[in-house]
Amino acid sequence: MDQVFRTMGTVVSLRIDGTDPGSDVLEDVEARFTAFDTEFSRYRPDSPASRIADGRLPLTRTSAEHKHWYAEAVRWRNATGGAFDPHRRDGSVDLAGIVKAAAIEAAGAVLVAAGIERWCCNAGGDVLTAGGSPATPWRVGISHPDDPARLLTTVALDGSARAVATSGTSHRGEHVWRTDVTSEYRQVTVVGSDVVEADVLATAVLAGGRSVLLEAVERWDVRVVAVTTSGDLVDARRTPPLVSGRLTGLAPAAS
Repeated sequence: MDQVFRTMGTVVSLRIDGTDPGSDVLEDVEARFTAFDTEFSRYRPDSPASRIADGRLPLTRTSAEHKHWYAEAVRWRNATGGAFDPHRRDGSVDLAGIVKAAAIEAAGAVLVAAGIERWCCNAGGDVLTAGGSPATPWRVGISHPDDPARLLTTVALDGSARAVATSGTSHRGEHVWRTDVTSEYRQVTVVGSDVVEADVLATAVLAGGRSVLLEAVERWDVRVVAVTTSGDLVDARRTPPLVSGRLTGLAPAAS
């Protein structure tokens, strides 16, 4: 069965194979996303996130969950040498780089607790799956940075890898603060076992460039598929090592 709904400023699609989860489970999945949106969206003027950002609410007086995800974001900032940062340039807290993946993770926990073995949850292109195997993997398409209706490539989630997350400039422009101003990446996709890890690292590599990419594949054992501003495709993982090739028909990024 398939379930589609809008939340957190994007579209979530949920596919469940072989089992009818029942309406209660589906409602709980949607409620997890709604709860994260209500707590963390800076587009909601009276959300805790908005009140923290404009000084109406001290971070120390927020919910335990809000403090937890802020602490997690700070931990990732430290782990990536600042390439991932839970603050905007003005210093205000913005957890958008981690909370969508956290919501996906929470929704997945609902499905696991309900005994559902094979499912795929896609929230705006960030994906978490269960039940994939080498014989029957989930196949996830990565959009072409010039045209979201075109496929750049596909990846197979076979159980050892369960998650895909992408960060790029095609749809939202330069929304990520570049900690390496020479970073040549315009789209970064990370494939791994943990959706929060994949999402954070996709942002960190986009911001921090090649050095962060190389550290990511070595330290966290993920695969990184990146597109450069000049139209090169980079595919890196711990084994085999980094490879690079030219993308046919990819227009250079606008200057």
